[in-house]
Amino acid sequence: MSTQTITAVGQTAETQTPVYREPLQLKGALDQYESFDVTPVIGREFKDVNLKDWLRTPNSDELIRDLAITISQRGVVFFRKQDDLDKELQKELAQRLGELSGKPETSKLHIHPVSNSGRRLGGEDDEISVISSEQAKEIYKKTFFNFSEKKQSAKEGWHSDITFEPVPSDYAILRLTQLPKTGGDTLWASGYDLYDRLSEPYQKFFESLSATYSQPGFAAAAKENGFELYSKPRGAPENVGSDLTAIHPVIRTNPVTGWKSIFAVGHHVKQINGLTEAESRRALDWFVQLIVENHDLQVRHRWQNANDLAIWDNRSVYHTATFDYLGLGERTGQRAVSLGERPYLDSNSNSRRESLGVQDA
Repeated sequence: MSTQTITAVGQTAETQTPVYREPLQLKGALDQYESFDVTPVIGREFKDVNLKDWLRTPNSDELIRDLAITISQRGVVFFRKQDDLDKELQKELAQRLGELSGKPETSKLHIHPVSNSGRRLGGEDDEISVISSEQAKEIYKKTFFNFSEKKQSAKEGWHSDITFEPVPSDYAILRLTQLPKTGGDTLWASGYDLYDRLSEPYQKFFESLSATYSQPGFAAAAKENGFELYSKPRGAPENVGSDLTAIHPVIRTNPVTGWKSIFAVGHHVKQINGLTEAESRRALDWFVQLIVENHDLQVRHRWQNANDLAIWDNRSVYHTATFDYLGLGERTGQRAVSLGERPYLDSNSNSRRESLGVQDA
């Protein structure tokens, strides 16, 4: 196995020794539990499962390991009414998903530079980000969200979590605790399938490139609201300081599945290195355009109950919330984000369709 590692802006280098293991294989630990694929491409929902039981049963490691593989293969997995899963258990589950699927020992749970205990409505635990519509309206009113402006496009909402960190996320768990009367759905899209939509020459071209991932909006929000970004180590020793910028591949390999996906998608991506500003913007806009024009690589999840829960793999999917519930109540959730490995591209890895033998339509 050879891997591409980013050494400088616009450059790649081949490492000569294997760094990453072979893709993980399911062992059937979850076969006894009823589940269904929400779409052919992305999403699976388990029925009548209590995740607290999975965390405490004697074969817990086998269950959580197979759950991690399932999440990485399906992109996002859903569970309803996890009333017994408190914040500590949610954090434990997030960390064990990464550990049992092989993440580095130094990678723990992420501490968000903004959404932490230092904010009003931020809770008391830095390793749990409170996802709050009320808080968002306070902090991001002049940066990400202008709630008084007429909206004609929501495409800028698509992203993967914290890709501006040198060591970004593998798995994330969101549990909604307060729901509006209706609305507030979350959508996910498959980075595997997005990669498969490209022609082979385009695949090879983007595989040769790195991108700069950055989020200046957080610094702007901090300045506007009179607070400092969390600059101490944010769950990994590499994730430190207030300069929220990193260099990662445009195309990365998910180490759990061995499948390639487009990583450079969403509002944390600033520039594809080596391209002109205009070329980079066209490419990044095109990636998002492919998502919004191909609803068959998306899944839309309706949150039905308090403590409904979603777990996704940030290495291979993107997501966006739906801000359609103004006047229908607030939307609040608890998110735990596990940190994985530094993104890399294994030049010998395959696409999802190649690995599964799926023919192009």
